[in-house]
Amino acid sequence: MSSSIRISDETKRKLELVKQEDETYDELLARLATTEKDVEERGGFADDGVVEDMARAREEMSESLERHSNRPE
Repeated sequence: MSSSIRISDETKRKLELVKQEDETYDELLARLATTEKDVEERGGFADDGVVEDMARAREEMSESLERHSNRPE
């Protein structure tokens, strides 16, 4: 089953900045929506330090989005 969501052009540009080359938009959104609770529920399937790695990745992504969002067009 598939769904459609509406996003602004600005939001799409931001998503394109963090989307990996071989990643679908569905995979990107699932990755961005992963929470610490999701990781905890996976129990032993997560590497040690994954929560810290996720926090660092989110911080880097936020900084990247902020830098790119403030560029003059």
